[in-house]
Amino acid sequence: MSPEVQYLMILVRGHLARARNEERGVSAVEWVIIAVAVAGIAIAIAATIETKINDKADSLNLGN
Repeated sequence: MSPEVQYLMILVRGHLARARNEERGVSAVEWVIIAVAVAGIAIAIAATIETKINDKADSLNLGN
């Protein structure tokens, strides 16, 4: 897992832990931050998968 994804996961876990411990729950701003973090993780994972697929496709010998 890339350092960027690990960092984003730590941020999300921190926000969720604070939300569970607070009596008032999660505010709208915190939900936006969590949503952005989750989207960032998804984008990072998709980019990593795309890179690996492209690298593997480039290494295939198709007999040309």
